Order: sequence, then C-alpha cells, then structure tokens
Amino acid sequence: MAGEMKQDGLGRRKEAVAQVHLTKHVKSREVNGKPFAEYFDTVAQRVSAILPLTVTSQDEAVGFAVVVHGGGKQGQADAMSLGLARALLAQDEGRRKELRVAGLLTRDSRVKERKKPGLKRARRAPQFSKR
Repeated sequence: MAGEMKQDGLGRRKEAVAQVHLTKHVKSREVNGKPFAEYFDTVAQRVSAILPLTVTSQDEAVGFAVVVHGGGKQGQADAMSLGLARALLAQDEGRRKELRVAGLLTRDSRVKERKKPGLKRARRAPQFSKR
C-alpha cells in the first residue's frame, strides 16, 4: 500500500449515497463489487456516472471502486458522479475550475416532496365531483 493512490469522495442525489475510492489500476472499475458496465444498464447512466473523469481527461488514468446504496439507478449514477468529482478534486485542487464550469461540484438537492393529508400525492387534490 506504500505507492497506492487513495482518494475518497462522497456523493448524494435524492435517496442515493455513493462512496467513491480512486485507484491507480485503470482496469479496476467496480460498483458494489460488480463491473461498472454490468451494474449500470444504460449508456446514459454510464456516461452520467463517469462524466467527471471525461471532463478532466482522467478517463484512461484512474480506476475506481464505488459503494452505492439507496434510490434508483439514475440517482445512484448521479451520486457517483458527484463522488468522483469530489475525489478528483481531493487528488488535485487545480481541477476545480473545469469541474465547476461543467456543473459537477454542485449537489442536486431536489428530493421527493412528502405526501400531505387530504391529498392524493404531495400536491394532487382529489378529483372534484359535482354530484
């Protein structure tokens, strides 16, 4: 472990939480113990998850191990993106500008609104009946 690079980043989106660990082993890309491409089904999810690596041109330079839980797959991909951006920033502070310009350091705080009493959902009222 003497020469191993270890950078961590935590990302959140909706109910999803991702803990990201960067490694020097480019071939090693795991999410919850599964290969990255196997865990995220769609291309859109894969692209969204590794966007910070693409923006900083680190796609071919680092690998990662991610532990992610909660939420759906797209929320997990977005959480992983924020975690990767934070880990890359911890590795080299000089990347802040390009990550900031791409909007990858901002935590998307939107979450599902709670259901209110007397309503069907958060804001949807029951259908009005004249008779």
